[in-house]
Amino acid sequence: MDKGHGRIEKRRVSVCKAKGNYPNWPQLNTIIRVEYESQTKDKIENGIRYYISDLNDSALKFGQRIRGYWGVENKVHYVRDVTQGEDKSRIRTNPLPQIMAIARNLALNLYRDAGFNNMAQAVRKCQFSIDRILDIFRMK
Repeated sequence: MDKGHGRIEKRRVSVCKAKGNYPNWPQLNTIIRVEYESQTKDKIENGIRYYISDLNDSALKFGQRIRGYWGVENKVHYVRDVTQGEDKSRIRTNPLPQIMAIARNLALNLYRDAGFNNMAQAVRKCQFSIDRILDIFRMK
């Protein structure tokens, strides 16, 4: 069970060994089923998600992996959307959206490499200081 962001989530993970049962997918070892219930103040949402894997882990391990993946995914999306304004961007003509995504990722990686954990703070500290930017880019 997880609590946060105004909701309570319950998940039940089960696994089914699939080695050799699917000839078109020779590397498939496990099918994972995640039943979830998400409860907010206003509503309750239930659902089932399925995953496939070439790993042979327990239901507990798969649950931790899946939860960890979405935590990272949500963290990256939040930074790119809120801090960098990616969803508000009006750049639509190819290949510019891809180029801007690469530039945003480069900026995030440079901030992290410079020791920043808070990307909003990194942006604030760097946007008005050419010396700070040159330092991050290792330019003298």
